[in-house]
Amino acid sequence: MKVHYITGVVALFAVAVHILMRLVMPYSSSLEFHNVILNYHNIFYATLLEVVLVLVSIHGFNGIRVILLELRQGVRWENSVTIATIIAMMILIFYGTRTIIIASGLEI
Repeated sequence: MKVHYITGVVALFAVAVHILMRLVMPYSSSLEFHNVILNYHNIFYATLLEVVLVLVSIHGFNGIRVILLELRQGVRWENSVTIATIIAMMILIFYGTRTIIIASGLEI
């Protein structure tokens, strides 16, 4: 549970910084396509988005894991749920990271 608490608190601060960065310019103009793409070219902002993605993914999938573990008991069930949530989390983080890399214009 410590991982759940730590990721929740750190994600709260990371999302707060993300929202504060949106308030630098008027909200309507910050959502324009050109400004969104420029945000991804800012390495600090792209890193912040990656941190938010990883923290929220870990926090969310750990929460789903805990809920599923409360439904049934047993070593096999616990191992299956843990492996399934880790795989799903890794797929989500991979896809989100891919999106951030593509939007930032980095060539890999």
